[in-house]
Amino acid sequence: MFDSVRDDLRATLDEIRAAGLHKPERVIDSPQSATVNVSAGGRPGEVLNFCANNYLGLADHPEVIAAAHTALDRWGYGMASVRFICGTQEVHKELEARLAAFLGQEDTILYSSCFDANGGVFETLLGEQDAVISDALNHASIIDGIRLSKARRFRYANRDMADLERQLKEASDDGARRKLIVTDGVFSMDGYLAPLSEICDLADRYDAMVMVDDSHAVGFVGPGGRGTPELHGVMDRVDIITGTLGKALGGASGGYVAARAEIVALLRQRSRPYLFSNTLAPVIAAASLKVLDLLESAGDLREKLAENTALFRRRMTEEGFDILPGEHAIAPVMIGDAAKAGRMAELLLERGVYVIGFSYPVVPQGQARIRVQLSAAHSTDDVNRAVDAFVAARAELEA
Repeated sequence: MFDSVRDDLRATLDEIRAAGLHKPERVIDSPQSATVNVSAGGRPGEVLNFCANNYLGLADHPEVIAAAHTALDRWGYGMASVRFICGTQEVHKELEARLAAFLGQEDTILYSSCFDANGGVFETLLGEQDAVISDALNHASIIDGIRLSKARRFRYANRDMADLERQLKEASDDGARRKLIVTDGVFSMDGYLAPLSEICDLADRYDAMVMVDDSHAVGFVGPGGRGTPELHGVMDRVDIITGTLGKALGGASGGYVAARAEIVALLRQRSRPYLFSNTLAPVIAAASLKVLDLLESAGDLREKLAENTALFRRRMTEEGFDILPGEHAIAPVMIGDAAKAGRMAELLLERGVYVIGFSYPVVPQGQARIRVQLSAAHSTDDVNRAVDAFVAARAELEA
């Protein structure tokens, strides 16, 4: 049977390559950092890393690594179970309490990833009598999570408050019992921020709850690094925050839902990814606690990240690149053509800068880009070298 399937799969893969949409995976033989050793054509070499979510440079921080070593000795390697059976340790409860306090929520529940966190919320909280109103550019995990629920689905144009109000009115007119507005705090392909203050105003007007996936913000956005709700002054008005431990918070893995106490309590009883997936490894929980300690005095890291971001965006604009506007450390360099974006990424790697070309289906057709991500671990010289490499790669590409 598989022989016929194999031919179909090979044809599909050939189509992906022919369209310039193939996504190779490069192998790194070093820790995640501002520079990494990448195997390119079998020749490992040190390159500047501008495509990781390591916003604060904590992925290889010595105190985080030390905390992980200590945790292995104390808590062991893994739990080999789910939480409600025998998979809960003190370190998990401590991390949940710390995250809730940090994010200004009443409680937190841990998941193996933010993808699972988003996959476990909607089905648990919403039924066929309810409505979920989702931003058109929300992350794939939100889209998939919504699909798992029986709630009626409404979609509004990206950050379009007039359209959001239209969808809320339609959901209300349809008699929805519960209404949940869900948005990314930062849209990961564009670096744009959701207008949370206006969203919360509309939620109040139409008696809706608000959920924010703040994966690309927690740790470095807002005065205390508490994310987009803090930045917009609505920490007490957001009902559900989902996020990851795999980006600014150490870059490992794991996710969470921080929310009203009753929401978290119900998730512990009914959320399928929580009930049927192994507990987060204790070493990650313990290292994440150390990250939260470091965030209390991470103002200098947030300032350095902001400086690097501003420098890169300014210089790239001066050099004539089409870079989406904003202040976030996600700085998309728009290329348009998928094959061209992939080729430019290859040329940049040859010049010692590791970036990735993003194309369909990750972004819409015709909107291929190189998503540059700045880190506090980058030096000013690193940023300038990256811009210079972009200029040289463009010249070769257009020659």
